Amino acid sequence: MRLLHLFILLLLLTGFQSPDGKDEVTVIIETEESASLLAEQIESRIPRLEIVAQYDTIFNGLAVKGRAQELEKLARMDMVVNQYPVVNYKSLQQEMGTFSTQVIRDQYHLSYTGQGVKVGVIDTGVDYSHPDLQKNYKGGFDTVDFDNDPMETKGEGATMHGSHVAGVIAADGKMKGIAPDAELYAYRALGPGGIGSSVQVIAALEEAVKEGMDVINLSLGNDVNGPDWPTTHAVNRAVELGVTVIVAAGNSGPDAWTVGSPATSSKAITVGASALPSKAPVFGIPGDDRHIPVQVLLGSEPWELSRKYPLVDAGRGEEELNDASGKIVLFERGVIPFQEKAFKAYQAGAAGVVIYNNEPGLFQGSLENLSIPIPVAAVSQKDGEWLIQQGVQQNQWLETTEISLDHRMAPFSSRGPVTTTWGLKPDVVAPGVNILSTVPGGYAALQGTSMAAPHVAGLAALLKEAYPDWSPQQIKRAMMSSADILEKDNLPYSPTEQGTGFIDIEESFDPTLLIEPGSLAFGRVDQPLLNKKEVLKLTNPTNESQTVHLEVPVRENGSRWDIPTTVHLEPNETKEVEIGLHLTKSFLKPGVHQGFIKLKNQDHDFHVPYLYMIGTSDYEKVSGLELSSKWADARRYTYRFHLTESVDKITVDLYRAGTMLSHGRLFELDDPQPGMVQGEFKVNMNHLEGAYIAVFTLEYEDQKESYPFPVKFTSS
Repeated sequence: MRLLHLFILLLLLTGFQSPDGKDEVTVIIETEESASLLAEQIESRIPRLEIVAQYDTIFNGLAVKGRAQELEKLARMDMVVNQYPVVNYKSLQQEMGTFSTQVIRDQYHLSYTGQGVKVGVIDTGVDYSHPDLQKNYKGGFDTVDFDNDPMETKGEGATMHGSHVAGVIAADGKMKGIAPDAELYAYRALGPGGIGSSVQVIAALEEAVKEGMDVINLSLGNDVNGPDWPTTHAVNRAVELGVTVIVAAGNSGPDAWTVGSPATSSKAITVGASALPSKAPVFGIPGDDRHIPVQVLLGSEPWELSRKYPLVDAGRGEEELNDASGKIVLFERGVIPFQEKAFKAYQAGAAGVVIYNNEPGLFQGSLENLSIPIPVAAVSQKDGEWLIQQGVQQNQWLETTEISLDHRMAPFSSRGPVTTTWGLKPDVVAPGVNILSTVPGGYAALQGTSMAAPHVAGLAALLKEAYPDWSPQQIKRAMMSSADILEKDNLPYSPTEQGTGFIDIEESFDPTLLIEPGSLAFGRVDQPLLNKKEVLKLTNPTNESQTVHLEVPVRENGSRWDIPTTVHLEPNETKEVEIGLHLTKSFLKPGVHQGFIKLKNQDHDFHVPYLYMIGTSDYEKVSGLELSSKWADARRYTYRFHLTESVDKITVDLYRAGTMLSHGRLFELDDPQPGMVQGEFKVNMNHLEGAYIAVFTLEYEDQKESYPFPVKFTSS
């Protein structure tokens, strides 16, 4: 389950300071009142602390620098409601190779370049010394170290993610980004290893909005599938202030309900990832027509083996591997790290390594800092077991062939919908596989929705140059209205996979029909009957009249649509079209129901996604657990998590990791309301240091559900 991939690291103040406590650190504090008034109080009561930055646009708070013993005094001030950081945001990418943004510019013969448009990249920083980024880099801010130097992390925990994202948007050298003349600003919110806090991200948003960004790209996120997490609110606020904000959907696909905050923002443009047509290696056994896709691990050599190789089953790698010369070694995931498995195989003379999952589905793995000259690939549990049965046990050899792949959704791309609002996400998709771009010291090909989002940010910059007066809503409308539906086996991918489809750069500049909103969310149906109406605004932006034909979606038993068949639009005319949906719950299956309403004018087909939900579905009701200690009292902790819907009661019990021995109850809540839930509890730290499992038990309608969260308590 995805819950098992959620994690939380509890950081006490002593985790930020040197052993002697003399080093200065910077923290962010939040207030519900005036940030300037809080600053005045701090300057008068704790004069040794330095106010580094003040925030009053996206949220109210301060960045404060000082020694630990002075910072502890902040917890005693009534105006301070939170102190940060809590680690829960990460950049995600995987090394691959290669597709360049230059292909897009050449394909569409783009005349716009992003000239005069300010684009902010909130990420791991940017290597502004890179020859392809130097020209367009104009400045920024670092909310990790709190200075004006948003350089990528170097040395331990070195990063490259932000530079890659920046290059896709606005590289101008050997490589050309989508908008090669855009003004590039970097806001470093993710530090060593690509890790950062929600408030660092919000602080970076604050800086970017204040400095007048036209477009902001956020290729980061977490696992909270809900609309009211703080970063989602901050993104919505930035859009309300006139900034077009682009957010990566996340890399937790292909399961539904995996889009995380801030990609859950209703006002941002949320971007999923697709893979352009390509050739790819696949595994097979001679005489069998089954093909297994090859997915190399991060840091691996590319899989370019062309002849057949014998297979050897090495289990999980715990036993000695003596002789694998000229063979492909099969490992099951688990027990020892990927790099240790790979190195054992390399030492034994293997030609390559295949690691299969120990649970259903694919996985994305990394070799971290291991450098070996043989390729290492990952396959699913089902495919790995098949290779053992048909290859190892039947003494058959593994062969690698190459197949042609159509334009398709990337399997890792996170899917919607969004809990609580039951809204549709992503909005559009863009190239996110094998994307070549700038990194410190050169170039690399990565994959992820992190790579798809900057394609859309670059397009937003081009549209802003072409139409300076367009609002974020108009830019989003142009992109969603003009997107092209992606299909698999002549059937469209679902709306929660692709939104309105793959961005059509050329059409977005000169659309023949504008549709608002881009998708229709009818909500969750709990009552026996539902009669609901939504309104579509259709705008004819051309100088010629047109007739728009609407098609009723395929009818399900228990549903009925009221949709006009035609709408006539004069040049530059806008009309409101009423879309009626009538549902009888007893005739419909529980869960998500989705599809497309098709519209057509004389030039193009258009698709408006729709979604409604009957009863409940397989989403997780609790997500995003964060805990942090109170500085003034190490026994007091604050908690924060997202709850998708009302329940009668929540109890949270603590168990020792490994032994699962009970260590009592942390807290319990009666009748908690949906959304972000936060509060406090007390623990005795003398007995709790180490790794634990916090088990949430939800009680509702005579049912119980449990959700485990790994947690760690530390006193140093």
